[in-house]
Amino acid sequence: MTDHLTIVTHPLVQHKLTLMRDKGASTAVFRQLLREISQMLAYEVTRELEMTTQTIETPMTEMEAPVLKGKKLALISILRAGNGMLDGVLELIPSARVGFVGLYRDEKTLKPVQYYYKAPESLEDRLVVVVDPMLATGNSSVAAIDLLKAAGAKNIRFLCLLAAPEGVARMKEAHPDVPIITASLDKCLNDKGYIIPGLGDAGDRMFGTK
Repeated sequence: MTDHLTIVTHPLVQHKLTLMRDKGASTAVFRQLLREISQMLAYEVTRELEMTTQTIETPMTEMEAPVLKGKKLALISILRAGNGMLDGVLELIPSARVGFVGLYRDEKTLKPVQYYYKAPESLEDRLVVVVDPMLATGNSSVAAIDLLKAAGAKNIRFLCLLAAPEGVARMKEAHPDVPIITASLDKCLNDKGYIIPGLGDAGDRMFGTK
């Protein structure tokens, strides 16, 4: 763990990740495990949210009780695989605002191509959590964060299931102020830009499209 990269080593996270990596896992099982791990990773990404207090009455007495401070946080899904993580985080934080960045990877250049962007207002006043299962080359993640910063976002965190060293380095170079929270830092990328050992294409496995 560094200021820039946090690897969540909780035993349940690691166990569920192993089940997801297994190529024999069904689409339904893969989707469920991704939702469950995302929820656990969300605990880590929200650990230092600002707090304030409000006066409430319990059945016994009045008290000053802790509540979250400021505007609701914004969850930004990098389409399409990010939506699998979005579901799990929203179960934990149902009041969060949600945005989407549509990027696909040109298979020849490995560069991201934008086709959709929609984000909540007042990003400058919110914690913005970007979700995408795989941090591979880092190109799509960097492009998504470029868009969010241009829209005013200042407090951004990146939440992923797996990261490759190449993607972590690319993100640190482009956005050193954006912490990365992941369940695993894998070995490397192959010549097609896929994470090794990885778990294959998260979107295809999640949606049953291959």
